[in-house]
Amino acid sequence: MKKEKVKVLSIFGTRPEAIKMAPVIRELASCSAIENRVAATAQHREMLDQVMDTFNLKPDYDLGVMRPGQDLFELTAAVLTGLKGILEEERPDLVLVQGDTTTTFAGALAAFYCRIPVGHVEAGLRTYQKYAPYPEESNRTLTTRLADLHFAPTDRSRDALLKEGIEGNHIYVTGNPVIDALYQALEQPYQLDPELMLPFSENKRVILLTTHRRENLGAPLRDVYLALGDVLSAHPEAGVVFPVHKNPVVRREVNSVLRGVERVYLTEPLDYLPFINVMKRSYLVLTDSGGIQEEAPALGKPALVLRQVTERPEAAAFGTALLIGTDRRKVAHEVNRLLADEDAYRRMANAVNPYGDGLAGGRIVQAINSYFGRGPAPADFSPAAYRVAGRG
Repeated sequence: MKKEKVKVLSIFGTRPEAIKMAPVIRELASCSAIENRVAATAQHREMLDQVMDTFNLKPDYDLGVMRPGQDLFELTAAVLTGLKGILEEERPDLVLVQGDTTTTFAGALAAFYCRIPVGHVEAGLRTYQKYAPYPEESNRTLTTRLADLHFAPTDRSRDALLKEGIEGNHIYVTGNPVIDALYQALEQPYQLDPELMLPFSENKRVILLTTHRRENLGAPLRDVYLALGDVLSAHPEAGVVFPVHKNPVVRREVNSVLRGVERVYLTEPLDYLPFINVMKRSYLVLTDSGGIQEEAPALGKPALVLRQVTERPEAAAFGTALLIGTDRRKVAHEVNRLLADEDAYRRMANAVNPYGDGLAGGRIVQAINSYFGRGPAPADFSPAAYRVAGRG
């Protein structure tokens, strides 16, 4: 006998997870055939709270596992143990996890231990390098082995799953809900405060910089920051907005190289709404982040990626992003090129965003209903169709 409602428990723990899960949770809550439950591990407390406020996310459970200085052993154990009681109490029909964090892997493992099916949002991203990024690459590949439903954002991520032996009828190409979240957030009225408006009033072209990746700590970051000094010397019309990550290793390099440099505007980490509004106003983006590689193309902003490898090669294939590494000369050359060559800039800014059309959350919920025999599977997301529709 078919259950009246399917109970779905969504789990997230970090700011990026919450951003990408927010549109999915919104769709789950609006579906009459689904009982929607939410658990936050609060792997990142302060930054997570900011996003939950922005998207009005109200978890049914909040584990609050963040502790000063805890390592991956302690974090994994805390998430796994904390979720045990929730899963035993709720007995959901499906657990949803997102991405590649410790919460993602531990959430999938906890569900597996309870013999509960797992759905993986943003499945199939790969660098095929075990420690790049660390621990994310292994978190997502391990989650794949535990998952029953795989919500791949792109054709390339679906193909990666197929090559690993995942059955095609368990994979859905949905687009990435980060684009849903971006569009929904930009609909909210928002005015940047005067401090964040200053770089845009004082400079013709503003570069948005973010750095935090573990593999870039130390000399690679120093090279990037020195390269930016070279760029600003060559381009007096340019400025840099840099929300500085709280990692003390990052801050030490920033203070050594960029503190006090003219036209470098250092800020504390920004909440989601001010950040995406700064990105919307910026000329180009320089980043080692994952999610920003998806968000920047949706805003028509070329993204120069400060990494040796990326699990998001679609942006480079479609021409919206370029993988440039951290070498000082290479970074300076590529930024200078986009500042000087309007045709090169226009080609990147006007390229199709391969990551979504703002409808991923609905596709994911339709796929869940289909899995439980409650309707047809969704049509796959296609960047080509998105462009044809005139929204690319």
